[in-house]
Amino acid sequence: MARVSTYLNFERSTEDAFNFYRSAFGTQFSGPIMRFGDIPAQPGQPATPEADKTLVMHIELPILGGHVLMGTDAPKSMGFTLTSGNTVTINLEPDSRAETDKLFAALGAGGQIDMPLQAMFWGGYFGILVDKFGIRWMFNGPSQA
Repeated sequence: MARVSTYLNFERSTEDAFNFYRSAFGTQFSGPIMRFGDIPAQPGQPATPEADKTLVMHIELPILGGHVLMGTDAPKSMGFTLTSGNTVTINLEPDSRAETDKLFAALGAGGQIDMPLQAMFWGGYFGILVDKFGIRWMFNGPSQA
């Protein structure tokens, strides 16, 4: 089923923030917390720094009316610089790969592609862009066409 969620980026406090949100909304995480230490080694990429292995790579928390908050740590040691404007990302999860391609192309027109759509190790069809108005969009479509 298609859904839209809000993705929050924190430098090193995602777990604390999401425990706070979990308490405030009285809900539970939608699965285990994925950590940067869970990422398989990638050829040609540097190893995850030891201090970052326990940081949150992905977390989900349902809040109200089917809306889901998602989040990640975005530490400087991994090349992230958080500034006002890039701490929130709209995450789209279309029902099909074709719809993912269509939305990615439409929203990316005149914008900047940060990560082209591609198959990922967790099974998703994933990409990130910033539209021409400066809004970050993340796409996590189905892996199958």
